[in-house]
Amino acid sequence: MQKLISLCKQRGFIFQSSEIYGGLRSAYDYGPLGVELKRNVASEWWRAMVHEREDVIGIDASIIMHPNVWRASGHLAGFSDPLVDCHNCKERFRADKAPQAEAGTEVNYKKGGKEKGEKLSGLVPEAGYLCPNCGSPDYSDERQFNLMFRTSLGPVDPIEKVVQTLHGKNNLTKKELREIIEENIAESAVYLRPETAQAMFVQFLNCQQTMSMKVPFGIAQQGKSFRNEVTVEHFIFRSCEFEQMEMEFFVEPGTEAEWLEKWCNLRLSWWQRYANNKDAFKLRQHDEDELAHYASDCYDIEYKYPWGWDELEGVASRTDYDLKKHSEHSGAKLSYFDQSKADPKTGKNGWRYVPYVIEPAAGLTRGVLCYLLDAFTEETGSDASGAEKTRLVLKLHPRLSPIKAAILPLVKKDGLPDIGREIVDKFFKAGINASYDEQHSIGKRYARHDEAGTPYCITVDHQTKDDSTVTIRDRDTTAQERISIDDALNTVTKRLQAA
Repeated sequence: MQKLISLCKQRGFIFQSSEIYGGLRSAYDYGPLGVELKRNVASEWWRAMVHEREDVIGIDASIIMHPNVWRASGHLAGFSDPLVDCHNCKERFRADKAPQAEAGTEVNYKKGGKEKGEKLSGLVPEAGYLCPNCGSPDYSDERQFNLMFRTSLGPVDPIEKVVQTLHGKNNLTKKELREIIEENIAESAVYLRPETAQAMFVQFLNCQQTMSMKVPFGIAQQGKSFRNEVTVEHFIFRSCEFEQMEMEFFVEPGTEAEWLEKWCNLRLSWWQRYANNKDAFKLRQHDEDELAHYASDCYDIEYKYPWGWDELEGVASRTDYDLKKHSEHSGAKLSYFDQSKADPKTGKNGWRYVPYVIEPAAGLTRGVLCYLLDAFTEETGSDASGAEKTRLVLKLHPRLSPIKAAILPLVKKDGLPDIGREIVDKFFKAGINASYDEQHSIGKRYARHDEAGTPYCITVDHQTKDDSTVTIRDRDTTAQERISIDDALNTVTKRLQAA
């Protein structure tokens, strides 16, 4: 992980947000190569989920929605986790995610959580878990923490309203004070969405009716979500601001198990398609006590990260919970009428029902991390003199690679740069992201593009002027072959299409 994080900064994939001000915890900026990689992953997902299917359409909904959306979905009432503060290392963590330990047993840990700290020991309390950071059994009581970001909508400053309400009032208890503040803030309170899913339920009827969709059909969306995460960890794996790729697939009641199996297999194969190590992905069914209250079944597509197997995408059978809740709170009839089917209750033609939902919900930013880890390769070999050397290369799938081809004039003279510019212009006009690079030796440029994940390097040399050919170098094998200048664009295009 540390080597990958270093490479991400060095090569322009991912930077710490607000770095010149000391950085902001859990916030990251995607640099010139990172934004291309992220867009490519998102584009491949959209192509597979929407453009290659007749039964899925897309939307792009507002990040800020009516507060009643979150009341109906249960987020306002229940979107919180038990928080604990470690007295030893000062880490704040989720109690439900902490490593378990038998109450009353003695454990050893280091003071302050430092590697060379003083050795301490203590008994595991009745709560039965340890600090995930330092292993200490010495921590605070659990307390609830709301994971949604709250802000206000409207020109009136809610703080000013609070000040006016409280001005002159003395001897208020903490409870009374909090109630007054909450009441005044609530009038203009809105929330940054913690997931993209709810908009697809709220817009179910609009999408179904305007596009004349027949069940089964899906609504897909990509976009940012925000969670005031208690524990941010593993680089971009878990952060407060992240991007999702979600789809709600509406099905006839009674067919949900069949569709859940189909979507699990489809989504697992999609992730494996772009990976070098396909065995690093697996499906894991949730235990009964893991299931969300609205789910009848759920699978996680897990990836084998450096810290172990962890979630990449969830595929859940959400029943008809969401549509019914929004119908109940809004008064809108979020149902579907199938005139070709008989009503199971009456036997008469025409069946009106609330569809069940299968939800494949993937993390785009987690996908970026997954493919960076999958691609990160260190190869040991020898140079021309026989000395051992290590080649660092990002073996990204060519369709995901930020730069598809690098055009490299061997030297910055003799007309070679002019030929290189003509070639790269053809790539630009064809809509293929290419790079013109003439800085440093050819060996250093190859190494630079290996680390950037560029699958093909096209070198313009002195022979090019004689026979109008160039060399094309494969990133993974380093094999080179001569091709015609006129075939350069077509060769790369064909290889990308076949990848």
